[in-house]
Amino acid sequence: MPTSSQQSRLVIDYQNAMSSVVGEEHGISEADLDDIGGKVSQHHDRLQSEHDAGEQKWMDLPDDTALADRIVAFASEVRDTYQDFILIGIGGSSLGAIATIQALAHPYRNMLPDGKRGGPRIFILDNPDPEKVAATLDTVDLGKTLVNVVTKSGQTAETMANFLVVRDALIEAVGEEQARKQIVATTDPASGLLRQLADQEGYRTFPAPPGVDGRQTVLSAVGMIPAAIAGIDVHQLLAGAKAMRDRASSGDVRANPAYLLAAISWIADNRCGKSMLVTMPYVDALYGISDWFRQLWAESLGKKLSVDNEVVYAGQTPIKALGAIDQHSQIQLYTEGPNDKLIQLIAVGGYRDQVDIPTPPESIPDLSYLKGGELGALLDKERVATAWALANADRPNLSITTPVIDAFAIGELFYLLELQTVMAGALYDVDPFGQPGVEAGKNATYALMGRDGYDELRRELELRPNNAAAYRNAP
Repeated sequence: MPTSSQQSRLVIDYQNAMSSVVGEEHGISEADLDDIGGKVSQHHDRLQSEHDAGEQKWMDLPDDTALADRIVAFASEVRDTYQDFILIGIGGSSLGAIATIQALAHPYRNMLPDGKRGGPRIFILDNPDPEKVAATLDTVDLGKTLVNVVTKSGQTAETMANFLVVRDALIEAVGEEQARKQIVATTDPASGLLRQLADQEGYRTFPAPPGVDGRQTVLSAVGMIPAAIAGIDVHQLLAGAKAMRDRASSGDVRANPAYLLAAISWIADNRCGKSMLVTMPYVDALYGISDWFRQLWAESLGKKLSVDNEVVYAGQTPIKALGAIDQHSQIQLYTEGPNDKLIQLIAVGGYRDQVDIPTPPESIPDLSYLKGGELGALLDKERVATAWALANADRPNLSITTPVIDAFAIGELFYLLELQTVMAGALYDVDPFGQPGVEAGKNATYALMGRDGYDELRRELELRPNNAAAYRNAP
């Protein structure tokens, strides 16, 4: 794999997860890391061999600069043409884009005037919530709206239902011929229902990468098109991912940051009873990363069967939190409730804006401690204090720090967390790809909606009292 000319900048501090800080019952020892090191090294060799054999295709996404060039050209073409952009997708088809835009665009981007915003307003239709969909259609100017529908197979009921609604509204507003020009499909290059419709209608298309699970497609057209529309440097996203891939090329559990995080998480769960993993950034812009990672961790590791088809019920429950807000909603539970969580804090070395705290009134001396302070410094001190308080209560935690928030850093984080998840799957002895538990619910939805080929399942659902009301209300 090609290497990056830029160096990874993330720092991992796992001292507060160690037994020397939080005690032998709750912390990880150097012996634990030594014990798991051999297994990590073996799985590293296997992953490399699989990649060399044409598998593990997600590892190659940072190298597709030609696709990034194409996306940048497309974004430049449409950003001044359209006032609004609607992304239709769910799960891996939307969470990565949301995380990227939240991290790197103005937090109130849609409210900025056209000249300052630098491109169309961005709306996400993920849930088929009729109120949200109707409100979105009421808000946008359909004559000046670009629609990007994202689903590899076209089998995703939520996405295709939302798309059909928007497509119909678009046709009514601008006519069939013009509507075709305002729809872009990100889907399988060769097959699937959306590919069939796109070819039939002549939609412009971009590839959802074959052989890559949806939750790992953020560094493909799936995530890069919305990012580029928002004015984000997608080449730097790829460069950051490539730099992390270079840094995480060792099979040594202590030298590879992704493998180290995977090992700490697995040991915390399996040897220390930490069945939950909390991801808690101390910057609003990175809250979307927690949401994206929550899906990645849950769908990849939450498996009933091992790779040998033994029942294992594996997985560590991911929780998203935001500092300092959740110090006032969750930390009480984390410090004094069940000691069943590993908490990974995400820090930033320097915030992109500085806001000084005004001098408090002298008549209120108890506020004098804020004199000369700055909001970013306060927020980071909150993080340090939280890490200390957790460790003082024997609650294991670690910190991931990026010096700044930019596209390079976000690319690093995406690749780090993806590789962490894949190695964690190996340590849990489960396949981190696929989502068999999700398919059952999908199939039941198809049956309740009356899709051909699901009659037997529909009859089974009809006989279950808990589903009777849903069945009766189905069309």
